[in-house]
Amino acid sequence: MRGYPFLSHHGATRGVTGSCHQLHLDAHCSLLVDCGLEQGADVQSPIDGLSLGFEIQGIEALIITHVHLDHVGRIPALLAAGFRGPIICSEPSARLLPLVLEDAYRLSVTSEPTEVARYVALLERLIVPLAFGQWHSLVQREAVHCRIRLQRAGHLLGSAYVECDVQDVVNSSDTRIVFSGDLGASSNPLLRDVQPPERADILVLESTYGDRLHADRSQRQQRLEAVIDRALKDQGTIMIPAFSLGRTQELLYEIEDILHRKALLRHEEDGELDSELDPVNAIDWSQLPIILDSPLVQRITQVYRDLHAYWNDEARQRLSQGRTPLGFRQLISVDSHAKHQQVVNYLKSTGRPAIVIAGNGMCSGGRIVNYLKAMLGDPRHEVVFVGHQVKGTPGAVIQASEGAEGFVMIDLDAQMYEVRAKVITLEGYSGHADQAGLVEFAMGVNESAKEVLLVHGERKAKRLLAEALQQRYAQAGQEVRVTIPGLG
Repeated sequence: MRGYPFLSHHGATRGVTGSCHQLHLDAHCSLLVDCGLEQGADVQSPIDGLSLGFEIQGIEALIITHVHLDHVGRIPALLAAGFRGPIICSEPSARLLPLVLEDAYRLSVTSEPTEVARYVALLERLIVPLAFGQWHSLVQREAVHCRIRLQRAGHLLGSAYVECDVQDVVNSSDTRIVFSGDLGASSNPLLRDVQPPERADILVLESTYGDRLHADRSQRQQRLEAVIDRALKDQGTIMIPAFSLGRTQELLYEIEDILHRKALLRHEEDGELDSELDPVNAIDWSQLPIILDSPLVQRITQVYRDLHAYWNDEARQRLSQGRTPLGFRQLISVDSHAKHQQVVNYLKSTGRPAIVIAGNGMCSGGRIVNYLKAMLGDPRHEVVFVGHQVKGTPGAVIQASEGAEGFVMIDLDAQMYEVRAKVITLEGYSGHADQAGLVEFAMGVNESAKEVLLVHGERKAKRLLAEALQQRYAQAGQEVRVTIPGLG
């Protein structure tokens, strides 16, 4: 007979998407941590918004680590299957989750207004926001008790890792299971850094970048500035595929800082800066439009602004100085489709430089596709990637053309386009911890994790992270059991 508690996994065992983990407390009671979509070209039978893939009997609650679709995208299927338990998440995630899932529901299930409104209303009734760092009693059964605590994960606004304390009343034993969710890289310009857990008997650990170390993040703003300088000189448009949550807000924050510094330099020169010597800094930067062309990104960015209490100290200090890091003067929001098409045509036909941030992040749909169609064939323009492109997506094909000899052809909406625009990937914008960060998390604050289960990563990333964990534990004179669920 199988002992309790134990885990079963309904995703994130074959790759980096579809996180969904079930913690079985006894024969009739369990908790679900995340309920995400599997995405990407390698998914053989992708789960859509109406397919769940497991039974819901006995699931007491759904706990959400953060609101990316690979962690929450199966919630419509969960509700369709009859789940009506609490959906527990952090307070910022409680604001963001309805926005993200409403948009996904419109795209993948139905855009009929009454149906969408009914779905969103049900979702909002079930959401239970929890403050960070506070224990919450979730299950009180005769033989088993369980309480949970959310801690900041630093991946995006509201992201959390989940600590579950499971008490076996009969045997007087206590087991702490920690679900990492997605852990953020250090030095996020907006968010506070991750603090590892105090202890973990079992740690379910993501491994997205378990096989590598990130480039030095301290130079990324300078690299971004250099890219914009070049585009200004070429009189071209910088097209940045937008990830709705996290990276886009970080980009806006750093662009505002660059613009602020350029304005200070002009002010210090009392308007006497010689445009012949530095025409870019003297003229173009102050007039450069930053175009945010995604209604969803605009709504999410507004939530980021509203929830500035969750920012880190440095970001909040900028607000106290009267600056608006996510709502500066040169930021232009494009709402309607008609306005979007007008902007595309204007930038294509003029020599006016601009930065365009448009959805979606993988270039597989959304408004970025129209910009790419209009401008990929012109070497004045530039495509800038700030995030991982899933294999098989148009974004991955475009990204692979960086530095290639000759011209690459890309299929967009069943038509082939030549990539003549410059393509660059800016390092340092990863939203995930690297191998060193993941190992440090597993080592904990007071006690190292005793057992580590590696999920949410490619096979190579998991294997190399497992080796790094074993090595680090050996150096510390400790033992660890590392398991890779679904490896076969």
